[in-house]
Amino acid sequence: MFSVIVIADETGPIEKLSSGLAEVGFNCSIMPDGEDVIEQVIGQCPDLMLIAMDGVSANSGMWSLPQRIKQGMRLPVIALASREALHRLDSAPSVDDFVVEPWDPAEVKVRAKRALQRTNHIDSEELIKCGDLMIDLARCEVSVNGRLVLLTFKEYELLKFLASNQDRVFTRESLLNKVWGYDYYGGDRTVDVHIRRLRSKIEDSTHTFIETVRNVGYKFRDSV
Repeated sequence: MFSVIVIADETGPIEKLSSGLAEVGFNCSIMPDGEDVIEQVIGQCPDLMLIAMDGVSANSGMWSLPQRIKQGMRLPVIALASREALHRLDSAPSVDDFVVEPWDPAEVKVRAKRALQRTNHIDSEELIKCGDLMIDLARCEVSVNGRLVLLTFKEYELLKFLASNQDRVFTRESLLNKVWGYDYYGGDRTVDVHIRRLRSKIEDSTHTFIETVRNVGYKFRDSV
């Protein structure tokens, strides 16, 4: 079941859509726009966002909300709009798709699944996925549970190399050669420092991706 959050200032018309989405297999919740809306969205880790952008000014915070959401999460966003508001959608470039009122839950379901496929690059060779961790090779982006993770260049290259060779054990020296290059003259402690920083950014109490192999080196787990 996909988890969907609908952002709407007027919840009346949205409640009917929410009920319809529940009938076609979506777990749907509604919340109003507000100062802490981004934090609430990140906290709930939805699969998809629906934003009611009808009836509000193109200069309002609601129209900038898709861009603000995408700055914090790798998340598809679909606009709910009236036919009269279609000409204003060009001012919301971060919107992945739109549905025109009256909103048909069946149409929303189809558009939602297509947006999820495009965002997650399903069946794409440019995506490395392990549990909740995704590495978008085309965009050089890393996300955990839909949350974008900011990595340095070497942290990203180290993670990409390990994740591309899941369950293979690499010594610190081999990682230095593969990631830093044969002309790097730093000590193997560099690897330990980068692994520690990488773990602090992508792992928590429920996620463990990189495993230490005692007296040898590190490996990326093939399952979490």
